[in-house]
Amino acid sequence: MSRLAWRGGARRPADRVNPVEIFFDLVFVFTLTQLTRILEADLSLPSLGRVLLLFGIMWWMVTGYVWLPNSVPPRRPVQKLLLFAGMAGFLVAAVGVPEAFGRTGLVFGVGYLVVICVHLLLFTQAGIGVALLWLAVYNIGSALLVVLGGLADGAARYELWLAAFAFQSVVPYLVPRLSWVSVIASFHIAARHFVERHGLLLIVALGESVVAIGVSVDVAHLTAGTVAVTVAALALPCALWWTYFTDTGTAEAALERAEHGPRARLALRIGFTHIPLLLGIVVAAAGIHSVVAHPGEPASVHAALALAGGVALYLAGIAVARQSLHVPLWWSRWVGAGVVLGTVPLGTVVSAWLQLVAVIAVIVAMLALTGHRNRTSTEGVGAV
Repeated sequence: MSRLAWRGGARRPADRVNPVEIFFDLVFVFTLTQLTRILEADLSLPSLGRVLLLFGIMWWMVTGYVWLPNSVPPRRPVQKLLLFAGMAGFLVAAVGVPEAFGRTGLVFGVGYLVVICVHLLLFTQAGIGVALLWLAVYNIGSALLVVLGGLADGAARYELWLAAFAFQSVVPYLVPRLSWVSVIASFHIAARHFVERHGLLLIVALGESVVAIGVSVDVAHLTAGTVAVTVAALALPCALWWTYFTDTGTAEAALERAEHGPRARLALRIGFTHIPLLLGIVVAAAGIHSVVAHPGEPASVHAALALAGGVALYLAGIAVARQSLHVPLWWSRWVGAGVVLGTVPLGTVVSAWLQLVAVIAVIVAMLALTGHRNRTSTEGVGAV
């Protein structure tokens, strides 16, 4: 029974990421795959809006499960079993994502409620005092709105889910004494674990774009040209990976230097910068799917915008992160984002394949031009 003890050793700070946390993140990748499926089926603004809403709701608890093991490292069997229960909730919610605005809205809502409850149950061990109460109010309130939205139809579902998103992500910043800024000041942040976990989360998410490349290949008509396009397409997630990890050690060093309260607020900002990064990967993956499926043909406007817009959004997230961490040449990522958007006519007029090559070339040139300055400014192992 001692092996199943609930609290013993829970307060010892986190150090490295536990393997069970990486296992947990694999379910989140399935969520990203489901969101990409929505865009692949319908590359339109209404479809993008639905993806943004679902991502916004899910992201809050994804980042919640990054903060959770930072405060409550899952070292004991009972803690790991509860994380598995949270994984089950995420999986159920992800299964409901493609038809969430149709027949599986309630499935999505119930899965999300399970995720919230497990998160709060584990957070009772964090020793954050009254902050746990307000965490419960915001998170359970939001989850109940998601469940009610799953029971509703038509416009009412959109309205309730928008309210759920606002209740957990907007309202807390509008209540001065009960804002997230005040609540998170109670959290202890282990810098090394926090940065490593976000980096691993992004690596796992980039794996989703690799999946998009693989499933798009027409194996029934495989040629040397198809193989060449597939390999070239892989260069894009590789370039995105390099862009993220080129500012090595900066985030960890900044968190280590910060005092307790400011450290938690900086950690919150770092988490927010990952929203455009992950959304960019989802949108770009839909564009990559179109390129690999029809490389020699001109891309549709929506497909070309998905490829360039996703990458530009990703670079914008990197730019904001660099600026927050006072990394030199942060503006170079904004410039790169603008140039990438300029490749859209190339895809729509000439070919999707040529646009992909141009996007990769822009990122490589950006990294090459700023690489020497970065190497002289930062050292170590970390993330943006």
